[in-house]
Amino acid sequence: MKAFGAALASCVLFLAVSVVLGQNQNPNKSPTSAAPKYDPAIYAELQRAPKKARERANPLENDPDAVAAGAILFEQHCAECHGKSAKGTRKAPSLRAPEVQSATPGTLFWLLTNGVVRKKMPVWSKLPEPQRWQLVR
Repeated sequence: MKAFGAALASCVLFLAVSVVLGQNQNPNKSPTSAAPKYDPAIYAELQRAPKKARERANPLENDPDAVAAGAILFEQHCAECHGKSAKGTRKAPSLRAPEVQSATPGTLFWLLTNGVVRKKMPVWSKLPEPQRWQLVR
């Protein structure tokens, strides 16, 4: 059960990184589940989070129910582009990249809230704040 919780937490973290991840989909090809080639430049958006945002702590960090809720939210809102295991697809990059895994909870929350519209990452500010935190590890 602990391993399942850890896996769900990882998926939640990966969703937050979705905002940062760029999308290099070719409009002439249909999206597949194949992960895109690793490109560290895709994750540069993580560096744009303001200091105040980066320093925010996840208020749900120690809430086991938040992990389970985050996994459901990931499946509903993120898996379509980032893949069920968050390894990335042709539509969106992997959320398992070191850049995402080492990002602070506040950085991930900021990215979820603001999106990266030019890279087709939606703005999730309409998702209630507690749900956005559930998506962050």
